[in-house]
Amino acid sequence: MNITVIGAGKSGIAAALLAKQDGNTVFLTESKDKSAYTGAYEQLGESSIDAEFGGHSSRALQNCKQIIISPGVPPYSPILQEAEHLGIPIISELEFASLHTSNPIISITGTNGKTTTTALTEFILKQSGKSAIAAGNIGIPLSSIVGRVSAETIFVLETSSYQLDRTYTFKPKVSIILNITPDHLAYHGTMENYCKAKWKTSQNQNEDDLLILNADNLEAAACSKISKAQLAYFSINPLQQGAYTSQSHLILASHPHNEEVLMQLDEIRLPGVHNRYNSMAAILAARAFEVRNENIRDSLMQFSGVEHRLEFVRSLNSINYVNDSKATNINAAWYALSSYSSPIVWIAGGLGDNNDYTSLKELIASNVRSIIAIGEDKEKIFDMYYSKIRCVKANSLEDAVTIASKEAKSGDTILFSPACKSFDMFANYEHRGLVFKKAVMSL
Repeated sequence: MNITVIGAGKSGIAAALLAKQDGNTVFLTESKDKSAYTGAYEQLGESSIDAEFGGHSSRALQNCKQIIISPGVPPYSPILQEAEHLGIPIISELEFASLHTSNPIISITGTNGKTTTTALTEFILKQSGKSAIAAGNIGIPLSSIVGRVSAETIFVLETSSYQLDRTYTFKPKVSIILNITPDHLAYHGTMENYCKAKWKTSQNQNEDDLLILNADNLEAAACSKISKAQLAYFSINPLQQGAYTSQSHLILASHPHNEEVLMQLDEIRLPGVHNRYNSMAAILAARAFEVRNENIRDSLMQFSGVEHRLEFVRSLNSINYVNDSKATNINAAWYALSSYSSPIVWIAGGLGDNNDYTSLKELIASNVRSIIAIGEDKEKIFDMYYSKIRCVKANSLEDAVTIASKEAKSGDTILFSPACKSFDMFANYEHRGLVFKKAVMSL
């Protein structure tokens, strides 16, 4: 079969190699210049996969029987619109890869917390002696590991709305929706479309599967209306069944009259209310695979988080520096700002997605000493807060770190939680986080 892969990122390359392995004739097309994909062109050539970079030509759809798209190729892209006009089936890399495996899958989606929850769930499963691998949007495409691990290995997949959008048969054993708040609306068009894309994680589940939902987030919880799976909920308020927090404890309830205190909240190593949500979701997923409470408790006490997500960088002159570059939207920054009891010097800004910073006003008033604003949204942030709190505009992230180090006092936390996308100044949030850490370590 003639298959065209759109996008030369990790997922696109992995899908192209897997499609070629199946015996298909594969053509890859990428709008960006090949200089942006070091090694990809050579890798495709070694597998005799024809490719074009720097634009989509007519060759991409010539005799094409199926299209596999990398995450983030927008639905309004002319090549996709033309393919739909021609009636060519279009699927995501996640959909394509899932057709190649019968391994149990945990699908973890949500606007915020996906990466941490995916890594934590993998950690708990491994600590209990089970075979598990984190993949998907977390950095390892599913296409690159299907057929290469044992049949009992559990795939713990971070699944984005982009990946789920073009799925049709994808059927996880366990699905988690952590939360849904406005994000990626330029891609999806409306909040309703964004929710529906997230809900696709459960569209093919049945009564033998499990759907884990955040009871405190209406948009996530609403997935129960379209799902046929068994339901489990987590909340920071008491539940009759599921995982919840009560005062200083994390509690598991199998039914109204059977509650068990799993652990004290201050024993969870990851800071912040949002990480209590993430932890509860991971707990319920692990329980679905019969992991003992002792293993879960030990794992939560040990797990220190993932890079670029509330990542402790260093302490200098009794000031803590924290890298939260993965906070690419307002909601993620809200959780970060609420995670520390010490005064915060907040470094924020970047490419705003029509950000409304008013929702942060109360937190900033109570938790933030000063704000250092950077990037495309720095004027917007400055104008919003300069009359209420000390604000400084910086020309670069390195400049912001230097200014913040002078603004902070002993015992403060310098928090880099941008609340914005990175693309105005950096290649991605990882690049941005590395620049921040390098600047901090050079102080």
